[in-house]
Amino acid sequence: MEADWIWGFVGGLAIGSAAALYLLGNGRIMGVSGILGGLIDRTAQSQMRERLLFVAGLVGMPALILVFSDTVADTNVSPNTLLLLGAGLLVGLGTRIGNGCTSGHGVCGISRLSLRGIVATCTFIAAGALTVLVLRIVGGL
Repeated sequence: MEADWIWGFVGGLAIGSAAALYLLGNGRIMGVSGILGGLIDRTAQSQMRERLLFVAGLVGMPALILVFSDTVADTNVSPNTLLLLGAGLLVGLGTRIGNGCTSGHGVCGISRLSLRGIVATCTFIAAGALTVLVLRIVGGL
């Protein structure tokens, strides 16, 4: 049996632990879109340093792993920079429209038994499944 699932399990534990520590330490939800949104629209002036460090960690750790590992060769990330930028902008727009992202709703919302988080996460999953279905039927992927 392949053991690749262990990495997903370890990653899930790390994200869940980080969310719990963030909530316990700061009294706030670790939703990436909210943290980044507060930086962009400058609504969180008193928390700017904390938010900048959080975003630096999000960007810095994958960059650090890239330096010391060749696992990127095993991913399916597109080399098309414009496609990646467009996808990132659409995800950002979606998180603003949905009042949060998968880390906020999926990890933190469900763990707090938030109805809004549960409904949002079910919507994310359904939209993803529908997108895959449509792309397989229409695009032959």
